[in-house]
Amino acid sequence: MKPTTGKSLALIMISGSFLMLNAQEPASVEDVSPLEVAPEPVEPATPAVNDFSPEPGNSLETVVVAASSPPSPAPPPDPVAAGPSPEASVSVEEDTTVIESARTVDSSRFDLPYTVNVVTLSTLEQRQVRNLTEALEFIPGVMVQKTANGQGSPYIRGFTGYRTLAVVDGVRYNNSVYRDGPSEYFSLIDSNAISSIELLQGPGSVLYGSDAIGGTLYLNTKSSNYLNEPEGETFFHGSSTYRYHSAEQSHRERLEFQTGVGGKWGFHIGGTAKHFGDVIAAKIGEEAYTGYDEWAYDTRFDYSFSDEWTFTAVHQKLSQDDVWRTHSTMYGVSFAGSDVGTDLLRLKDQHRSLSYLKLRGEDLDGFIDAATLTGSFQQWEENGERFRGNGQSLEESFNSKMWGVDLQLESDSSVGRFTYGLDYYVDHVDTARTDYSAAGVPTARIQGPFGDDSQFGQFGVYLQDQIEINERTELLIGGRYSYVKADIGRFEDPQTNLEDSFSNSWESVVGSARIIYDLDTEGEYKAFGGVSQSFRAPNLADLSRYGGSRSDEIESAATGLEPENFITYEVGFKAQTENVSTSLSYYYTGIKDMISSTPTGRVIGGLREVTKENSSTGFVQGIEASATYRFDYGFEVFTNFAWVEGEADLFPVSGSTAPVREPLSRIQPIIGSGGLRWTSPDETFRIEASVLAAAKANKLNRNDAGDTQRIPPGGTPGYAVFDIHADWNFRENITWYGGLENILDEAYRVHGSGSNEPGFGVVLGAKVDFK
Repeated sequence: MKPTTGKSLALIMISGSFLMLNAQEPASVEDVSPLEVAPEPVEPATPAVNDFSPEPGNSLETVVVAASSPPSPAPPPDPVAAGPSPEASVSVEEDTTVIESARTVDSSRFDLPYTVNVVTLSTLEQRQVRNLTEALEFIPGVMVQKTANGQGSPYIRGFTGYRTLAVVDGVRYNNSVYRDGPSEYFSLIDSNAISSIELLQGPGSVLYGSDAIGGTLYLNTKSSNYLNEPEGETFFHGSSTYRYHSAEQSHRERLEFQTGVGGKWGFHIGGTAKHFGDVIAAKIGEEAYTGYDEWAYDTRFDYSFSDEWTFTAVHQKLSQDDVWRTHSTMYGVSFAGSDVGTDLLRLKDQHRSLSYLKLRGEDLDGFIDAATLTGSFQQWEENGERFRGNGQSLEESFNSKMWGVDLQLESDSSVGRFTYGLDYYVDHVDTARTDYSAAGVPTARIQGPFGDDSQFGQFGVYLQDQIEINERTELLIGGRYSYVKADIGRFEDPQTNLEDSFSNSWESVVGSARIIYDLDTEGEYKAFGGVSQSFRAPNLADLSRYGGSRSDEIESAATGLEPENFITYEVGFKAQTENVSTSLSYYYTGIKDMISSTPTGRVIGGLREVTKENSSTGFVQGIEASATYRFDYGFEVFTNFAWVEGEADLFPVSGSTAPVREPLSRIQPIIGSGGLRWTSPDETFRIEASVLAAAKANKLNRNDAGDTQRIPPGGTPGYAVFDIHADWNFRENITWYGGLENILDEAYRVHGSGSNEPGFGVVLGAKVDFK
């Protein structure tokens, strides 16, 4: 075991926090601020830098904590819905809201030293988003790359793939086969089963461990809302929704039901079927083999044992059928000079399921005020086929089974609100691959895309303290210890092509300290800042990957890796007045020992062989800004802006002692969005005009320049896309949705993507609620 560097900050924080904890006598009932047992989860009320209108009727409520206005009153959240987040139990008042991703309690978003963006259920419905990743497009600092139409990977503060983390109701989503760079795995979560999305931008390793570097996506799932139903009364209701998009040639149907006894128990079940035809792109026409089918279902059962203890059981599953990576095939379309692939076929089938059991206690007697125990099981299956232009082909697959347990405790004391606990996840992975010659002769390989018969375990303990220093200053401080171990049963040695095995382990200690200060006595202007460490342990995809990478690369195993280390500094300002909400933040992330693909100098089957090395140091820095102005008569104007710059060392040849400093891979260009919205006085009708614009993405490193099937020569052209969306609550139980998207029929693709986005299209939708 080799500890990572940079422990001093975290060790000081952990030691100081535990000293304060141990020196404190158990608080009396009078000393502890009791948590109000809050009923059922609603979409967290979204404050304002982008909380554009009160419920119902707000559109994209991407909300920057750094400048939020008081949210409209909302029903309190479900004490068990939010997973291990204590804030799920806070009663929602005029200036108090739930922040799941930050694991903080009794604070409004405006009072937190973070940047947190929220997309609520009403936003997901009003904008009729196609999938989870597209729901993030208007959040400042986020770029959604799509290798294929059925895939999507958000870039958050310059990072993507396994350097961003997803959490579903507090359960870790990332497994050990996440890849470097863009991955399709965010698309394997049904956005129709989500009640709200919170994005904690920046490091989250203290709370969630490895991978939480660019940001953490906290996804809250739908439930029966049984705690909002009349006490003791049986209820039954549901809804049916439909969405059509002309340029996607798509249809989506959703049916869901809720039943139970108010205040006692509730059951939710929902199912979604999606058919996506081939995309019709501007100036290109129909893009062949960009369509696919997808289906999903989700169930949830909640039960209240008493006023203090609740139980939750969840199961959800999603499957995708025949999702093509069209850019590498002969059916790809050249855009702005990009190359077209030569494969005859390249596609995947994906199946993912998640089950968890959760026990949650609130308002407990003694030093522990609240406790959450979660046990989970997640399974991913992937099957891929590829037929090359030379007649050779392959079939490969993997099966990942990840078990997890998470215990979180919460305690009030005279030295702050403590959130502490432990988590453990272990991932068992089996893989397979068969190569076929041009004559159809099969050859079974030693491994699939990753090492076969492998196991990857992660254990962590953490402590966070929320301290009110005085009436105008609050400190959030914490630390985590992590232990990670990888055991690879068998993999193909890149030098001998013979079977080999591998085992190694790593440790890491990280810390975070953030502070927020009221600049005025009225609390309308605040400044915040902080420093946070984060890390990422090498996973199975780093250590034992075998197969295609970029357009001209093949990747082989790398067993000599150590964890990556990052440290982020952030400062920001936010203001909240009667009519104006605004925020401005700057961050700088230092990169050390980042794992990156490095050429070995060998050529295999016409492809350059690359392997992973801890070869990169560098930085990412950026500015995020948002503003909203609320006029009279229901009008609002909003705008967002993000600038990101990043560089890291690259080694042109493996073993080279002369690194070259180049831009980070696929670093996003300047991105801005904005719009005007009007909501009728009775809040039954809303219309919004918006624009999303990106500058030319021409900051390319040598690997980007070689990825010619996805990135045109000289970079990806800039674009501006104009949309209009409207929704009308036609009757109490019927809502119509409509939209005109890409009105100017702009021909564009998001930087690093493998296909163009839809051209001008009409979106139509309807929702019918019934009891």
